Amino acid sequence: RTIGDRIGEAKASGNLGNTLKILGQFDEAVVCCQRHLDISREQGDKVGEARALYNIGNVYHAKGKHLSWNTAQDPGHLPQEVKDTLQKASEYYERNLSLVKELGDRAAQGRAYGNLGNTQYLLGNFSEAIAFHKERLAIAKEFGDKAAERRAYSNLGNAHIFLGRFDISAEYYRKTLQLSRQLRDQAVEAQACYSLGNTCTLLQDYEKAIEYHLRHLVIAQELGDR
Repeated sequence: RTIGDRIGEAKASGNLGNTLKILGQFDEAVVCCQRHLDISREQGDKVGEARALYNIGNVYHAKGKHLSWNTAQDPGHLPQEVKDTLQKASEYYERNLSLVKELGDRAAQGRAYGNLGNTQYLLGNFSEAIAFHKERLAIAKEFGDKAAERRAYSNLGNAHIFLGRFDISAEYYRKTLQLSRQLRDQAVEAQACYSLGNTCTLLQDYEKAIEYHLRHLVIAQELGDR
């Protein structure tokens, strides 16, 4: 501010916003991220504007998740305050998405699709969540981003469960399991086995369910995860 560097001020405000979000000070975080957005627009900085929109989406997303922790309810059955907050997150992600499309930034589009999928899932809009996660998956494959691909499969599995499509869920969870082994991520492998165990139970394939739950148990013991 002292040297009149508006772009610098915008970036600093954005960083402050992100830090306040991590500290759980969501309302202050929004104010800082909004300043980042306003200055970026004033300066005609499209990249900064896109980043600010994404960051505001993240603040509302984090706030929504934080509020929903106190209500141990299934996606879609949330108090109005939580729904409103997640809806706001979704709106900012949508605005970010249309701007990064304009800028041709595929990696940023991938991030926006993933977060839109997650917010729609929490809101109980499972078909919309699936559409977004499929877009996320396509971009992850484009970039050879195995970790993002793994997350997309896992999210697709979760959303199909709520639509009662257990066989499709099992397919996605198997892909999650395969990738977690490729990535040598044992915690994620255990999680995938747990999801597969539950899904096989829903499909009444109890033998397979036992196999997956035993694998989950073995890994949990190996990791010393009580």
